[in-house]
Amino acid sequence: MSFEPKTAPFSGRVNAVTLGTGDNAIVIGGQNVLPFYTFDAPIENAPKIGVEVSDLAASWDVASLKEFYAGCTTMADYAKKAESIEGCDFICLNFVGADPNGANHSVADCVANAKAVAEVVSKPIVVMGCKNLEKDGELLAALAEALAGKNVLFMSAKNENYKTVGASVALANGQKLGAETADDINLAKQLNIMLKGLNVNPESVVMDIGTAAVGYGYEYAASTFDRIRLAALAQGDADLQMPILAAVCNDTWGVKESTASEADEPVWGDREERAISMEIATAVADLTGGADAVVLRHPESVATVKKFINELI
Repeated sequence: MSFEPKTAPFSGRVNAVTLGTGDNAIVIGGQNVLPFYTFDAPIENAPKIGVEVSDLAASWDVASLKEFYAGCTTMADYAKKAESIEGCDFICLNFVGADPNGANHSVADCVANAKAVAEVVSKPIVVMGCKNLEKDGELLAALAEALAGKNVLFMSAKNENYKTVGASVALANGQKLGAETADDINLAKQLNIMLKGLNVNPESVVMDIGTAAVGYGYEYAASTFDRIRLAALAQGDADLQMPILAAVCNDTWGVKESTASEADEPVWGDREERAISMEIATAVADLTGGADAVVLRHPESVATVKKFINELI
């Protein structure tokens, strides 16, 4: 008598959210098993990888990144090159330079850059703001209107600005919306409920529940990933069944292991290798915890994490 393994899919299911349009659209989420538990049920939509395209990319000082993007001068140039990376599923435009306390790029310039990118890339687009609440309220609204019809995911609505961002991005322009909280299952659920009360379709929402570079209080992130995913699947909690996107690039490239020179930390080894390893380690930790998509910066990170996904799905 042959052995028949007992499968254990859950009755709860993560929402499937489509980004992009036509043949180039992708779907994140949709599974009813724990991450990579393909022995319990098929995972139809493998986790996706986005490549960061920052409006401050010209200031990146990692030699291999400068070499890869040699000749790129505009966000559209960077985006077109990023799209060519094997394993790239979507482009993530990071408008960190719009921060009034930083480069303070104007909303008009950001809109022009986003429209130029949309003209040259075929893969879906995700947009991240500058983390300044007042500027993001204006910026994300303008970008959502400028990219109407592209089915773009905008990161992110927060507790402090969810009404403004939710109304302008999801309700007025029919785009997908990110819900951002910081390593707390209760805050994540509360924000999702408030967006639902605003009449934002839950199946148009993706969660950004926070992450951290491994070794930097990552246990808090890991606990949040686990609790949210188990609530969605085992408890069937509809307010936590939105897929999760982790912006790994934002947390890993600024930590000391990624920035300290070989002269300052000679026993740590090559700085670029450290930074890439930090990005890869954090990404795979997030994916095994329950992230449905990650955003990475380095082509080597993308290739390694894509191989990791492909070998487990």
